[in-house]
Amino acid sequence: MAEYEYEYDQEYMGQEDEWEREGLLDPAWERQQRKTFTAWCNSHLRKAGTQIEEIAEDFRNGLKLMLLLEVISGERLPKPDRGKLRFHQIANVNKALDFIASKGVKLVSIGAEEIVDGNTKMTLGMIWTIILRFAIQDISVEESSSKEGLLLWCQRKTAPYKNVNVQNFHTSWKDGLAFCALIHRHRPELIPNYHELRKDDPYTNLNLALDTAEKHLDIPRMLDPEDIVNTARPDEKAIMTYVSCYYHAFSGLQKAETAANRICKVLRVNQENERLMEEYERLASDLLEWIRKTIPWLENRTRDNTLPGTQHKLEEFRDYRRKHKPPKLEDKSKLEIIFNTLQTKLRLSNRPAYMPSEGKMVADIANAWKKLEFAEKGFEEWLLAELRRLERLDHLARKFKHKSDIHEEWTEGKEVMLQDTDFKNCNLYELKALRKKHEAFESDLAAHQDRVEQIAAIAQELNDLEYWDVVTINARCQRICDQWDRLGALTQKRRNALDEAEKILERVDQYHLEFAKRAAPFNNWMDGAKEDLVDMFIVHTMDEIQGLIDAHEAFKMTLPEADKEFNAIMMCITEVQRIVQQLDLKGVTINPYTNITGEELKQKWQDVNNLVPQRDSVLQQEMVRQQNHERLRRQFAQKANSVGPWIEKQAEAIATIGMQMQGTLEDALLKLKNMEAQIMAYKPNMDELETYNQAIQESLVFENKHTQYTMETLRVGWEQLLTSIARTINEVENQILTREAKGIPEEKLQEFRASFSHFDKDGSGRLEPNEFKSCLISIGYNIQDGDKGDAEFAHILGVVDPNGSGYVTFQAFLDFMTRETTDSDTAEQVMQSFKILAGDKPYITQEELRRELPPDQAEYCIARMTHYTGPDGIPGALDYISFATALYGESDL
Repeated sequence: MAEYEYEYDQEYMGQEDEWEREGLLDPAWERQQRKTFTAWCNSHLRKAGTQIEEIAEDFRNGLKLMLLLEVISGERLPKPDRGKLRFHQIANVNKALDFIASKGVKLVSIGAEEIVDGNTKMTLGMIWTIILRFAIQDISVEESSSKEGLLLWCQRKTAPYKNVNVQNFHTSWKDGLAFCALIHRHRPELIPNYHELRKDDPYTNLNLALDTAEKHLDIPRMLDPEDIVNTARPDEKAIMTYVSCYYHAFSGLQKAETAANRICKVLRVNQENERLMEEYERLASDLLEWIRKTIPWLENRTRDNTLPGTQHKLEEFRDYRRKHKPPKLEDKSKLEIIFNTLQTKLRLSNRPAYMPSEGKMVADIANAWKKLEFAEKGFEEWLLAELRRLERLDHLARKFKHKSDIHEEWTEGKEVMLQDTDFKNCNLYELKALRKKHEAFESDLAAHQDRVEQIAAIAQELNDLEYWDVVTINARCQRICDQWDRLGALTQKRRNALDEAEKILERVDQYHLEFAKRAAPFNNWMDGAKEDLVDMFIVHTMDEIQGLIDAHEAFKMTLPEADKEFNAIMMCITEVQRIVQQLDLKGVTINPYTNITGEELKQKWQDVNNLVPQRDSVLQQEMVRQQNHERLRRQFAQKANSVGPWIEKQAEAIATIGMQMQGTLEDALLKLKNMEAQIMAYKPNMDELETYNQAIQESLVFENKHTQYTMETLRVGWEQLLTSIARTINEVENQILTREAKGIPEEKLQEFRASFSHFDKDGSGRLEPNEFKSCLISIGYNIQDGDKGDAEFAHILGVVDPNGSGYVTFQAFLDFMTRETTDSDTAEQVMQSFKILAGDKPYITQEELRRELPPDQAEYCIARMTHYTGPDGIPGALDYISFATALYGESDL
C-alpha cells in the first residue's frame, strides 16, 4: 500500500496537535466535515452531470474520484478500469492517488485499500488533501499563501467592520457576521441591511449568509448553523473549505472589475480626444467660414462717392476692429491650444497623431488669417484715401461753382453788346469812344483768360478724381468754353468793324481814355484780389498754413501802391467833373470808353480793404486748427513711442522664458502667468491709443513725423503678443504634462532644452530639419551619410513632425527624446481586458458590456463595435478585437 506525505502543507499539518487529530474521530466534527466535503465535491461534480450521496461509499470504486480530479484540474486522467471487482476498484483509486502525487502531494497513511474499504477517516483526509491542493494552496495575499493567505484575505476584507474580528477558522465565525461581512464587502446590494444584524443572533446571521451565497453566488450550503453554534470549536477544515469558495467567487469579480476599469480608462481617454477633435473641427470651420465671409467685405471697393457714406463705412470698419475681430482672434488662439494639447495627449496615450480635415490644419488657418489681415490693411488704406479724395472733390466742386458763377456774371450780356451795330449811327467822336471802349473790353477779356483756364483745369481734375456729378460739371464747363470761343470771335469781328470806321472818326476824350485804360486793369486786379481774399483753401500741415499767411502778408505789403493807383484813377474822374462844371458841358460825363464807374471802383476798393482783416481772421482760425492737429500728432506719438517699445520688450521676454528658462517649469509657468496678467493690465494703454487714433482720423490728420509707429503696426504687435503668451503658456503646460506622465527629472529637461536652444540660432523656438539633424548627432545619435542615413533621418523626422510642418518644436523634440519612458496601455492589454469581461470568448455581447461598464461607455462601445463574424458567434455578438485594434491605429475615431 503506497503511503504519501503532503509536502507543500507540511508546516500546517505539522502544527495539528493531538487533540485535533483525535477530534477527527469526534462524531460532531466528522459529521461537519462529511457534509461540507460532500457539498464541495458536488459543487464540482455537477459540472460533469453527477454527484455523490455518501462520501465514504461513492468514492470506493474510484470512478467518481477520478472524475472529480479531472473536473477540478482540467486535465485528463488515465482511462479507468470498468470492472466491478476489488482489484479494479483499487486500480482506479491508485490512478487517482498517482495523479495527486504528480501534483507534488504525498499522503500519509492513506492507501487505495482504505478508500475501497470505505474508511471514512481516510476518505475525509484524502478529500481534505485535494481541497488544500486545488482550492487553498494557490491563494496568495501580500506574500502569504495557503491557509495564512486565506486568513489574511479575510482579515483585510472584514477590517472596516467593527463587529467582526477574524483570528482563526473556527471560533471567529460562530456568530455568522464574518460571512455576512464578506458578502456585504463585495456585493453590498445582497445584504443591504447589514447594519441591522446583531452579534447575539448567530442563527439569523448564518442562515442569511448561507442562503445568500447559495442563491446569488452559486456556493452550495456546506455548513449547518446548528453545527457551528452548538459546537465549542467548529471544525476548522469545514470552515476553511467553505470560506475558500467565497475567495474564489469574489476573486473572479475582482478580475472583472479590474478589466472593466482598464477599459473605462482607455475609453475615457478616447472620448476626451474625440471631444477635443470635434471642438477643433467646429472652431476651425466657424473661423474659416467667418474669414471667408469677411474677406469679400474687406475687398469690396464699391464707391459711395459721398463723404457721409464713406465716413459711415469707416465707422463700420472700426466696429469690426473693436467688436467682431477680437473674439475671432481668441478662437484662433484657442484652436492652436486645443491642437497642441490634443497632440500631446495622443502621444502620451500611444495614439496616432491627429490630422485635421483637409483645409483645416493650423497652417491653413494661419494662412487664411494672414489673408484677412492683408485685406483688412488694404481696406483701411482705401477708406482713408477715399476720404482724402472725396474731401478734395468737395472742395474742387465748390471752387468750380464759385469761379463759374463769377465768370458767367461777367460774361452776361457780352455777346449782345459785341453784336450791336451802334457805331454806324455815331459821329467821329462817338466812334472813337466806341473803339477805345472796345479796346478796354479786349483788355478785360484777356484778363479773364486765366479764369477760364482755371475753370477748365478744375473740371479736368474733377474728371480725373471721378467726381460723382461730373456730367453736370462737364456740361457747364463746355458751355463756358463755347461761350468764350464765341466771345473771342465776336470781339475780333467788332474790332475789324471799328477799324473800318476809324478812317472817318477821330478824337477821343483823353481823361476818359486814361481812366478807362487804368481803371480796367485796376478793376480786374481788385476782382482778382477779392476772389483771392475769399478763396477757399485746404491744408494739412503747419507749414502749408504758414505759407498762406506769408502770402497774405506779402499781399498786404502791396496795398499802399494800390492805394496810390486808386487815387490816380479817381483823379481822372475828378478832372472830368471839374471841366464839366467849369464849361457846363453836356453828354460828356459818361465815359464812352468803359462801363466802369468811379462809384464801382470805390465800392470794390472798400470791399478789398474790408476783406483783408476777414482773411486775417480765417487764416488765424486755420492756424489754430492746425496747431490742434499738431497737438493730436504729438499726443499720439508720445503714447505710441511708449507702447511700441513695451510690446517689443514683452515679446522678447516671452521668447527668452520659452527657450532659456531658469529654474523649474512651474517657475517658468508662474512667470508667464504673471506676464499674461501684466499684458492684460496694459490693455487700457492700447485703448487710449485707439482713442487718440480715432481723434486723429476724425480730424483728417494723415501724416505724423513724430513717431515711426502707426496704429496698424501697434495693433499687429499687440495681437502677436497675446498669441505668443498664450502659445508659450500652453507649451510649458504641455512640457509639465509630459514630465509628469514620463517621470522626467528637471535636470534632464534642462539638458534637453540647452541642446535644443544651442541649435535654435534665430531663437524662434523651432528647429529646421538640418538643425534638428545636427542636434541629434551632437547628443549621440549615429546617423550615417548616404541614402541609408537619409532614410533613417526621414523616419525620425516623420515621428517628431507627423503633420509635415517643416520644422520641429521643443515639445515634439522632448516627446521624441523621452519616448521610451512612456507607460501607457496597449491594444493587447485592452483586448485581454475585453476577453476577461467576455469570459474568454472571442466576442462579447451587449448585455455583458452594459453589466460591466458604465452606461455611457457601454453605449459608446456598442455603437462602434462591428458584428462578430466568426463561426462560433451568436446573434448580436460584437467583435472587441477589431475595436481594440482601431483604438491604437488609423481609424475614424
